[in-house]
Amino acid sequence: MNFSSFAVQLLNGLAGASSLFLVAAGLSLIFGVTRIVNFAHGSFYMVGIYVAYTLVERLGGGMSFWLALVLAALVVGVLGAVVEIVLLRRIYRAPELFQLLATFALVLVIKDAALWLWGPDELLGPRAPGLSGSVTILGRQFPQYDLFLIVIGPVVLGLLWLLLTRTRWGTLVRAATQDREMVSALGVNQAWLFTSVFALGAVLAGLGGALQLPREPANLEMDLITIGAAFVVVVVGGMGSIPGAYIAALLIAEVKAICIWLGLVDVFGVSVSFSKLTLVVEFLVMAAVLVVRPCGLLGRPQAPSRSYGAAEEPLRPAHKLYKLAGVVLVVALVVLPLLMKDSPYMTVLAIDLMVAALFAASLHFIMGPAGMHSFGHAAYFGLGAYGAAMLVRSFGLPMEASLVVAPLLAAGGALLFGWFCVRLSGIYLAMLTLAFAQITWAICYQWDAVTGGSNGLTGVWPAPWLADKTAYYYLTLAVALAGILLLRRMLFSPFGYAMRASRDSFLRADAIGIDVKRMQWVAFTVAGLFAGIAGALFAFSKGSISPETLHVSKSVDGIVMVMLGGIQTLIGPIVGAVTFNWLHDTIARSTDYWRATLGAIILLLVLLFPQGIAGFVRQLFERIGRNSSNDGKTETKEAH
Repeated sequence: MNFSSFAVQLLNGLAGASSLFLVAAGLSLIFGVTRIVNFAHGSFYMVGIYVAYTLVERLGGGMSFWLALVLAALVVGVLGAVVEIVLLRRIYRAPELFQLLATFALVLVIKDAALWLWGPDELLGPRAPGLSGSVTILGRQFPQYDLFLIVIGPVVLGLLWLLLTRTRWGTLVRAATQDREMVSALGVNQAWLFTSVFALGAVLAGLGGALQLPREPANLEMDLITIGAAFVVVVVGGMGSIPGAYIAALLIAEVKAICIWLGLVDVFGVSVSFSKLTLVVEFLVMAAVLVVRPCGLLGRPQAPSRSYGAAEEPLRPAHKLYKLAGVVLVVALVVLPLLMKDSPYMTVLAIDLMVAALFAASLHFIMGPAGMHSFGHAAYFGLGAYGAAMLVRSFGLPMEASLVVAPLLAAGGALLFGWFCVRLSGIYLAMLTLAFAQITWAICYQWDAVTGGSNGLTGVWPAPWLADKTAYYYLTLAVALAGILLLRRMLFSPFGYAMRASRDSFLRADAIGIDVKRMQWVAFTVAGLFAGIAGALFAFSKGSISPETLHVSKSVDGIVMVMLGGIQTLIGPIVGAVTFNWLHDTIARSTDYWRATLGAIILLLVLLFPQGIAGFVRQLFERIGRNSSNDGKTETKEAH
């Protein structure tokens, strides 16, 4: 380590910061105006680099290369405008998490569209004409193209500042960021304002992707990797703050660069690999910033909408018909293995569905009644799974004891992380849960001696009396059913009513003596406990466990299950879990483009059932009941 290598790494960080800023600026702009957490923004970045690759091939080298990059960004901008007009306009009045679900479905569709158009192989573009060489800085070679990228970031920041502060359009955008309803009341065409903002955000993401063409190959994993980093930058900088996004991009990129420069360092005789921290360093930075500044570096508390504070329809005990249907369902699950003796795969699939239902129910416990949105619930599922595996392998505990103790480890993790998380709200709370989940994932991914690293742990089998899948099926059914019923019972206890009161009106709940934060902390821990139970069941059903169990994709799956079934119903997470996993399994076995098919189905369900599948069914029965009641009253009046 010397000063010249340190300086070069800092320059590398500046180049990376500019690329990251372009994506984050577009995401921040879209959220600031539309309030949509656009999960598909990383897909626009990925499409940008793919389109740039195709245009460079078609147009040739020379100055056409630079024209291709600009055209690629404009193509992505048009794609963004089409997405906003065709899809997002229809769901602006839907809950924010349903909008997130729709954009997640777009991710699946766009990924398979890219697979169909460009194939699965990585595509490396040519070097940039005129900037293909390097310059000597402090005795070390540094790419000219990276110097160009360093300049791009401040230039785009300056242009955005001029656009937002020196034009009428920019004034409307800033006004919409503060109060969208008032802008609409003043006669501004809000629909086209939203379209233009979304298109500009997509252009920035597409440009960020296109500019990466000479630096890294285009691949199908860029979307999720990029959106995770962009979310972190936006949250650290402050939601809706463009300058904050640039500062955050600089901070995170430079911290990563310093970690790479430090490499392997001996700290009091212990070797610490700082380079491995690059997998999680942005989440460490985000966690630290949000604990100190809950709204980010330059963020301000989000302006509430006009409907803020409106209480949701209260949860009601199940009608007798629903209870009867539940009993019939349980009986059907009991006899299912007997009917499927010739199809053992159905028993395995049923176990997966029950585990998913318990996991989704635990997430719904804090998302619906408590109003705390979590993007990192997979952490507690994974802690339960890893805890069960390690207790059996490393400590020699029986499977039965591990199944009891492992969820307590997950609850301990939720107790620790929840203490920090419940002090925030909204998107900041959700992103802090994501940060802690990714930190947990990184530990499991890299701690080879304890967790098996990227290979995970194998040989995690149930006790001999549960070796038969049918026996394990009945254990899973009993535990999952007990867990779901216990969560339901808690929602109709005084604790559950206090939790919902705090969700609907923090100030009123606090005024009548409810310790809202402590109550939310307890709810967070309870949800982690039941997620840990689901994780332990999962580990013993599969016989192994890997870091993917804690990854953000698992948390997103949980959100999709809850929202697909309906967040305002107790049966919703179960319906969503069964629907999502059954569709995933069925479609994945029938086509190579299963993501696009699954995404299209989710989009269709979101548009048709904005309250979720179970919510739609409940509304349908209530409408039928009201019509029957009105018909009865009419007949009575006619008789008189």
